[in-house]
Amino acid sequence: QVQLVVSGGKLVQAGDSLRLSCAASGRTFGGYAMGWFRQAPGKEREFVAAISWTGGSTDYADSVKGRFTISRDNTKNMVYLQMNSLKPEDTAVYYCAARLDLVVRRAQDEYNYWGQGTQVTVSS
Repeated sequence: QVQLVVSGGKLVQAGDSLRLSCAASGRTFGGYAMGWFRQAPGKEREFVAAISWTGGSTDYADSVKGRFTISRDNTKNMVYLQMNSLKPEDTAVYYCAARLDLVVRRAQDEYNYWGQGTQVTVSS
C-alpha cells in the first residue's frame, strides 16, 4: 500500500514558477514509477509527466515539455514537479500517482495509487 500526499498548489501569475511535491509513504515492497496528471476546468484528466523508479527515464506531455521537470528523491520518498513559465492554460488540479512497476507509462489506468490533488491557478 502506498499513500500519496500532494502539496504546493496555489494561485500564481503567468510566467511564474511553482514546485509541487508528492510525499509517498507506506511502501513495503519493491520500486514504483510515478506520474503527474492534471484536470483543467471542463476537461478530462490528462497526462503531464512520469518518471521511472531510478529516475533514469522520464516522459512529458508535449504541452509541458521544456517548461516542467519531474524528479524524485527515493531516500526521502518524494516526487516533485517543477513548473516554470506557467501559462493560464496550465490551470488545473494536479495529481500525483504511483505505478507498482519500475517503468514509465502514460495511461491513467496503469497507476495503482493516487494523491488527493492540488489546485494550481495561473492568472493572466
